[in-house]
Amino acid sequence: MNASSSPRQQLLLVDDEEDALLELAELLEGEGFTCHTATSVKLALHLLTRHPDIALVITDLRMPEESGMSLIRLLREHTSREHLPVIVMSGHADMEDVSDMLRLQVLDLFRKPIYHVRLLETLDTLFPKPLVGAG
Repeated sequence: MNASSSPRQQLLLVDDEEDALLELAELLEGEGFTCHTATSVKLALHLLTRHPDIALVITDLRMPEESGMSLIRLLREHTSREHLPVIVMSGHADMEDVSDMLRLQVLDLFRKPIYHVRLLETLDTLFPKPLVGAG
């Protein structure tokens, strides 16, 4: 296995807006991450079961069936996943949401549309880029 092809962490992106989802996945895959995408909480949970190596979840807050908040609650109740870092993106989070997020130990909250530079900085801090031999 050579260094140039070693991928970075696996991420799970959850958003009911497929365009936004694919745009984000493309951006992050360009940074070397492996992305799994889900358009619902149900699908997200299914992917988490299938891919135990997922290292971070980025979820939208407002989704038609179940909210991102219920996804986070389910993760926190699940012993093997309770410490999984979660980043929330939302166009409209209110104070109540924010206090819930703090209680559920959400890593970060991004307003939609996401400011990609800040997201990438957060990810680079969490998962430093593999050092490529200088020269």
